[in-house]
Amino acid sequence: MWHRGGVVSSVNGRTARGAGVSFDDPVLEATVTRTLAQVEARLRESVESADPFVTEAARHLLDAGGKRFRPMLVSVCAHFGDPEAPELIDAAAVLELTHVATLYHDDVMDEALVRRGTPSANARWGNSLAILVGDFLFSRAAELAAGLGPEAVKIQAQTFAALVHGQIAETVGPRDADPVEHHLYVLAGKTGSLMATCATFGGMFSGAAPAVTARLTAYAETLGLAFQLSDDLLDIASDSSDSGKTPGTDLREGVPTLPVLYALASQDTDPAAVRLRQILADGPVTDDDRHAEALELLRESEAMRQARQTVRGYAERARAELSGLPDNAAKAALEALCDVVADRIS
Repeated sequence: MWHRGGVVSSVNGRTARGAGVSFDDPVLEATVTRTLAQVEARLRESVESADPFVTEAARHLLDAGGKRFRPMLVSVCAHFGDPEAPELIDAAAVLELTHVATLYHDDVMDEALVRRGTPSANARWGNSLAILVGDFLFSRAAELAAGLGPEAVKIQAQTFAALVHGQIAETVGPRDADPVEHHLYVLAGKTGSLMATCATFGGMFSGAAPAVTARLTAYAETLGLAFQLSDDLLDIASDSSDSGKTPGTDLREGVPTLPVLYALASQDTDPAAVRLRQILADGPVTDDDRHAEALELLRESEAMRQARQTVRGYAERARAELSGLPDNAAKAALEALCDVVADRIS
């Protein structure tokens, strides 16, 4: 699957105010809100087809909602240049279309029945059509990128290649690689690469200095990895009444996550750690009693503490990438995202 979970910031009615992240500067918020509205309109224009069925299927997940975090990141990063530059709308739409296209393919690979609270495209129309609609969205993203110039086309193609490499790596497994390093490589490709390109496009098309854009890109790539890793922890630590998700879904499906990988690699002889390794070594934990036991053991484990430290480490590395950038409202908002990723796993 391409993207498990997601980042915490959400767009409510396509406004700039995200859950857990506030824009203290009204000018920043107003500009981001205006940009998101324009991006939303461009997304709907982009998926229009002469065939009404294609339009319906392509709009299926767009109409279902979504965080629009990637366009938001493009817009915030653009505040290190001219945030009103017209190219930013198509740049943000390119990345959101790319993201949504991966979700169509993601659900086919996972045999998912629901996405964003609505039947998945594959559940509604079958795998073949879901794949083809995803391809259609990729083609629309490429068409918009072409209008932005050859450099944008090159960057978008490289980003898509990174996404595919990450997915292939997850599909074939670590083989002879260290499982933790392999997991980090997968997430860097599947999540970090697209987030990095959001910052690249935001800086590039706003006319920000190349050195500033490079720092923003490094920040976003690292932050994207931190957010995705934090989902590993939330799947274990969260309560269903708080998160709206069933705890331990990855555990039940046998999806390797950071705390599980740390637990399996542990040499701890404590009886609880030994028992946890015994349960996890069998693969997917589908039995309800063993699943409940594994969740309880994981929540209190040294592996969980180690995973929290790793996530915080990436969040702080992301913050460090902002050092030296102009002190403005956009920088404060990006720093706040680092705090969010640390707070959500506490």
